[in-house]
Amino acid sequence: MTNSHRTWRDLGPGARVAVIVGGAVQLGLLGAAQLDIKRRSAEELNGPRWLWISVSFINFVGPIAYFVFGRRDTATKSD
Repeated sequence: MTNSHRTWRDLGPGARVAVIVGGAVQLGLLGAAQLDIKRRSAEELNGPRWLWISVSFINFVGPIAYFVFGRRDTATKSD
């Protein structure tokens, strides 16, 4: 039986860069979502704050879902 678990040493240079870039993007999205959730009032969020904080921890999908669905449009129309 072979071990299919790959270690960092088993990865080539391109794969290592991809892992680092993917991790940086994930952390950037998470940080941006968390900061935005913290700064917005409850009226500017679609749903409870605790829910969006929790959802934002789901890899890539959570922060993107927050930015697409979690924020209310606060733009005002001028007549």
